[in-house]
This record gives sequence, structure tokens and C-alpha cells, in this order.
Amino acid sequence: MSKIARRQFIQLSAVAAAGYFVSPGREAKAQDLPHVTEDDPTAMAMKYTHDTSTVDPATRAKPDENQNCANCALIQGADGDEWRPCQIFPGKLVNANGWCSVWAPKA
Repeated sequence: MSKIARRQFIQLSAVAAAGYFVSPGREAKAQDLPHVTEDDPTAMAMKYTHDTSTVDPATRAKPDENQNCANCALIQGADGDEWRPCQIFPGKLVNANGWCSVWAPKA
């Protein structure tokens, strides 16, 4: 076996191994994303919490106990899902019962 043949074998083996672990045609789903944690630097800066009932209404721009991620204009995904994508935390999911200081009412 020559060096070129070995090199090709190694390259093809790497491609085959990658193909084994990556399913062609499989779409990424929102539920595959990690949950944002309350100690995440962005979450801390935005005062994010998983449970809106722990937030002092006086700290909100518009004191309203009904503010939560589920009724925020920035949340994405299907209504009713417990964890959903949010524009503020790309690549992570927020709890629908959560809250952060960027909360904005849905139109």
C-alpha cells in the first residue's frame, strides 16, 4: 500500500464515520436545544428566571404579575410547549413560565 492509498483510506474512513453519526435528512428540532440556565451570563444580565412568580412586580418596567415568557413577543415555537426558543437567547430554550427584563407584550 502506498502513502497516497493510506491517506485516501484514512480520509474515506473519516467520512464514513461522520456519516454514521450524522443522519442525512434529519432536521434539528427546537427541543434538541439546551435549556438556558439562570446562571448563564446573558440570563443574569437580563434577570431571567424559570419561574415568574419569584419576580418582584416592582422590578418590572410595567408592574404586571401576568408577564411571562409564554406571552412575550420575543418567544418562538409552539404555544403550549413548556420550553421554547427565544430571540434573546439564541440556541437555547426558555421556560414558558419564566420571565426576563426584556419582556415585551405580544401585539
